[in-house]
Amino acid sequence: MTKNHDPYSDASELAGLTLGKTSEYKAEYDAALLQGVPRKLNRDAIALTAELPFHGVDFWTGYELSWLNAKGKPMVAIAEIQLSYASQNLIESKSFKLYLNSFNQTRFDSVERVQQTLIRDLSQCAQGEVGVKIIEPRHFNNQRIAELPGTCIDELDIEIDDYSFNPDYLADSTDEKQIVAETLNSNLLKSNCLITSQPDWGSVMIRYQGPKIDREKLLRYLISFRQHNEFHEQCVERIFVDLKRYCHCSKLTVYARYTRRGGLDINPYRTDFEHPPESHRLARQ
Repeated sequence: MTKNHDPYSDASELAGLTLGKTSEYKAEYDAALLQGVPRKLNRDAIALTAELPFHGVDFWTGYELSWLNAKGKPMVAIAEIQLSYASQNLIESKSFKLYLNSFNQTRFDSVERVQQTLIRDLSQCAQGEVGVKIIEPRHFNNQRIAELPGTCIDELDIEIDDYSFNPDYLADSTDEKQIVAETLNSNLLKSNCLITSQPDWGSVMIRYQGPKIDREKLLRYLISFRQHNEFHEQCVERIFVDLKRYCHCSKLTVYARYTRRGGLDINPYRTDFEHPPESHRLARQ
């Protein structure tokens, strides 16, 4: 059995993060609050090379964006951010929250200036491509709650007594005689923050083509993340790699949507054959 471990125990890149530490909340704009975490740390741990087997995006939603207009009047909006999978860094979520809070007492002369500032700062932190959409209150009614596509596997009646992360649940989980194209989902994904060990709750969609995957073994594998410590983006890439390795999927998409924390949700999308969908929140988000 593969036990949970911390591949970052000696990673100096994580030592300076504000995550898990007492922080001062600044109410005036400060781009220096943003902190990046090299994606390479996790990708090395799961033996990913420079030739990545997937493409995709990290969808972020910021529900607590506020600033002052040119006359000092408070403004509010929702920010939708798309961060390329190919960026050098992922953005550490607490630093992102602190950064967005620094807009609260800062004057901007237009919504476009807020958008341009976000794109510039986030791109610099991530060292990669970032897209930002600002949704003003007059368009809030256009936001809709969706469901992940596919068949939910959570109703399977299984008994669980071990919650250690274990990719070996996927070993011998496919029927090579049945080649299928199907979409499955689960709302039982839970992992823990790499630094603080606080719970991260999510739902995950798996769309694949290839030998049919045993649904019970897949559910056991997903549940085994329950005490696993890793960032959202890293969990999704680990799921993708494990499914490719053990289940021999010829085509694969893994898409997780996590519940928000500090006014932010993170929704990583990885695929080797299709384009990212529109970002729509789930009921728990």
